[in-house]
Amino acid sequence: QVHLLESGGDLVPTGGSLRLTCAVSGHIESVVAVGWYRQAPGKQRELVAGIGPDNNPKYLDSVKGRFTITRDCYRAPNNVWLEMNNLKPEDSGVYYCKAEQAFTNYWGPGTPVTVSS
Repeated sequence: QVHLLESGGDLVPTGGSLRLTCAVSGHIESVVAVGWYRQAPGKQRELVAGIGPDNNPKYLDSVKGRFTITRDCYRAPNNVWLEMNNLKPEDSGVYYCKAEQAFTNYWGPGTPVTVSS
């Protein structure tokens, strides 16, 4: 079992910044990939940023250059952060953390981000 808990979501103006944190606990040694997803009202959940087994971060095109994902693999809880800069209204949504094992995915409850125009 892996447990995830996101924090850091808030209401910010356009151009603002936020740092989201995902605390990962449980059988963290079996986690092969982590990622941040978001879901806006009426839209499908989408991958915003992720780190896979190759440890190379990958980003949604619309957030490249503005968002940075990092992961602490050496201390418990294994935190995963998402640094978000120059936020835009279209970045609004509930942000979820996901941890992948070989055959199972785990999700956190999400943290809301609202960017006002």
